[in-house]
Amino acid sequence: MSLHDNERQCRVVESASSSTSEVGAAVQHLSMHRFQALEPGTRLIVTGAVHGNEVAGTRGIERVLAEIERGELSIQRGSVTFLPVANPLAYAKGQRFGDRNLNRRLLPSTRPQDNEDRLANLLCPLLAEHDVLLDLHSFRGPGQAFVLRGPPDNRGPLEPFAHAQAEERLCAHLGVGRVVDGWMTAYAAGVSARRERGLTPGGVHEDAAYGIGTTEYMRSVGGYGVTLECGQHDDAAAPEVARHAIRQTLALLGIADIPLVPARGPIECLTLGRVVDRHADGDQFVKTWTSFDPVVAGELIARRADGIEVRASEAGYIVFPDHAASPGHEWFYLAQPSGRPIGSPADRGT
Repeated sequence: MSLHDNERQCRVVESASSSTSEVGAAVQHLSMHRFQALEPGTRLIVTGAVHGNEVAGTRGIERVLAEIERGELSIQRGSVTFLPVANPLAYAKGQRFGDRNLNRRLLPSTRPQDNEDRLANLLCPLLAEHDVLLDLHSFRGPGQAFVLRGPPDNRGPLEPFAHAQAEERLCAHLGVGRVVDGWMTAYAAGVSARRERGLTPGGVHEDAAYGIGTTEYMRSVGGYGVTLECGQHDDAAAPEVARHAIRQTLALLGIADIPLVPARGPIECLTLGRVVDRHADGDQFVKTWTSFDPVVAGELIARRADGIEVRASEAGYIVFPDHAASPGHEWFYLAQPSGRPIGSPADRGT
């Protein structure tokens, strides 16, 4: 049995951007679907379209909602909140951003300046009401789905955490064969490098908090969560990747009494070791790189506008190459095998 608060709406103050009025009233609220079971349990939130052009998660959520409405899936314990479109302005525009990247510096603001600041003031307390987050994304180039997890358990200043084992178990059951970690550590190092250079016009010189997105904020308020990159934006299979992951999460957390597909193995585990920024519009890759293309030590990756070559410092993989990156922003990451392998199925408690 569940109590369904269908399409619960939260009002959003109109964005300062003139584009808000151009895309209509649909961007003036968040529409969510909340199912509260009569029995206690884990509180899950599932988000889609944090970036407006990444709709695989939205479509996957819609498929699961349809199953619930048809009576094929029942919420038995705890609760689940589905937020199919986390950034209505960006979604209405069919673009990654409304005014800026919602998945950077996702923090409450006493003086919101743009659409994403206003959304953050709604999303941050909403995330804090839950225990677990499944954030669904997609990516531009070709490639296979993968998941981003957080740090190991630690009490450090950058991203203290105490639920690494639970995140590992969730990653293992989402149905993908690759897990990536090290986001905040790599991002903080990139911010430090930008500060030291201090010469790039328009550079992102914020502190490491600029790297805080949905899952990072979730961890900061005592929960845990993962980002599932469901595949290429236009991949017809990506919504089904999202749907399967949602169902697996509901089963794993005991929210729904549906079969749990055994954990996948083996899973390739990588860690982001270094971020490289684009310095000028004339900086160019030497080929069309896609995420997880392997590179050998010394391999030529790109050339700067002044002719300086950018080569791989060690063997690894290209991750998140952005051929349209603005100067002063992330251009690509280099990853190496992680020292945190996903354990055997027995270790995961399947």
